[in-house]
Amino acid sequence: MVNSFDWIILKSRHIVKDRWISVRSDTCQMPNGRIVDPYYVLEYPTWVNIVALTKNQEVILVKQYRHGLKKTILELPSGAVEAEDVLPVEAAKRELLEETGYTSNNFIETGILSPNPANHTNLTHCFLATNVERVSDLKLDVTEQIDVVLLPLEKVIEDIDNGILLQTLHISSLFFALKKLGKVQFY
Repeated sequence: MVNSFDWIILKSRHIVKDRWISVRSDTCQMPNGRIVDPYYVLEYPTWVNIVALTKNQEVILVKQYRHGLKKTILELPSGAVEAEDVLPVEAAKRELLEETGYTSNNFIETGILSPNPANHTNLTHCFLATNVERVSDLKLDVTEQIDVVLLPLEKVIEDIDNGILLQTLHISSLFFALKKLGKVQFY
C-alpha cells in the first residue's frame, strides 16, 4: 500500500556490500516531486537482544571491546539473525548460548525496534529469557573476546543512570523486559 508520504526510488546502487555492511545510494522522488540524490541507506540484518535472568534474578551481561567507542563496555547478549535461523527466537537462543554458555526453555519476545528508521533497513527483536542456566562453554566468533558478567537485576536498574549500559537498543530491550516483569509502573 502506497502512503501519500512515501518516496519513490528512481535509482539505487550499492556503494559497499560485504558480509559486515551494505551501503546503498538511492535517488528518490518525494510526493511533492522534489528529487533527493543521494540518500544513503545502511542495510543490516535483523538483530536480536536478550535480557537473560537466572533463577536468582541476575542479569547475564557480556563485557567486550567496541571499536566505534574505543571502549570496553557491558552489553546484553545480542547478534544477527542468520540464514539458518527460521525465527528470531532461534537466533536469540543461539546467540545467548554462543556468547554466554547460558540457555533457557523460556524465551518471550517483548518488543521490536527500528535502530534508525531514517536510514537503517533492519529491525531488532527483543527477548526476555528467564530461569537461564549455564550449560556449555562460550562459542565465540574470531572477532569476539567476551567476559560473562552476572549482576543482580536491581543493581542493573540502579546503575542505568550511571551508564552501566550505553547501547541504546539494549536500554530499550531492558525497558521491555522490565515492563513484562511488572517492574515498570506508569502513573
